[in-house]
Amino acid sequence: MTDSDLLARYNYDSFVPELFEPWMRFDESPPLGEPAPDFPLWDLDSQESSLVAQWSAHRYLVVEFGSFT
Repeated sequence: MTDSDLLARYNYDSFVPELFEPWMRFDESPPLGEPAPDFPLWDLDSQESSLVAQWSAHRYLVVEFGSFT
């Protein structure tokens, strides 16, 4: 799948189950109580970090995810 194909599939034009359900992969999420896997994060200044680096630097951490679609 090319980047263009992926973007076209992700930016669906109507909110109907057959278009958004393929993105809902809860079965691939860590079980409740298990730590999340490490992954890259970028702050609003485009500085790259990681989830583990942020956990290490802060006692309490809120990571917010969102979509512009």
